[in-house]
Amino acid sequence: VQLQASGGGLVQAGGSLRLSCAASGFTLDHGAIGWFRQAPGKEREGVSCIRRGGGIVYTDAVKGRFTISRDNAKNTVYLQMNNLKPEDTAVYYCARSPFSSLRLSCIASNFGSWGQGTLVTVSS
Repeated sequence: VQLQASGGGLVQAGGSLRLSCAASGFTLDHGAIGWFRQAPGKEREGVSCIRRGGGIVYTDAVKGRFTISRDNAKNTVYLQMNNLKPEDTAVYYCARSPFSSLRLSCIASNFGSWGQGTLVTVSS
């Protein structure tokens, strides 16, 4: 089981990035998958998750700006990030959950099999 995140970089405020998370060793649509981020000195927080069954949740800070999607044929999940802000600066991780609840909370403790992370830096 492996998750490989990519697509991070340096962008000015107001810009966009698309993160990708390629999965191997398991099929993405068989469970929940999520994006998380961790800024220096802060705890890892849930950004957006796709629950088993397809339900999608976003943290309030990114609603209307970020979009999570999944390509089952490529076994890859994406995070389209628009109108980026300096406070979005963090290392972004993707992870899968072993839990099958249709109301799974998008919190780090519900997820595992963490990828290596990709750094997003937003300059003001």
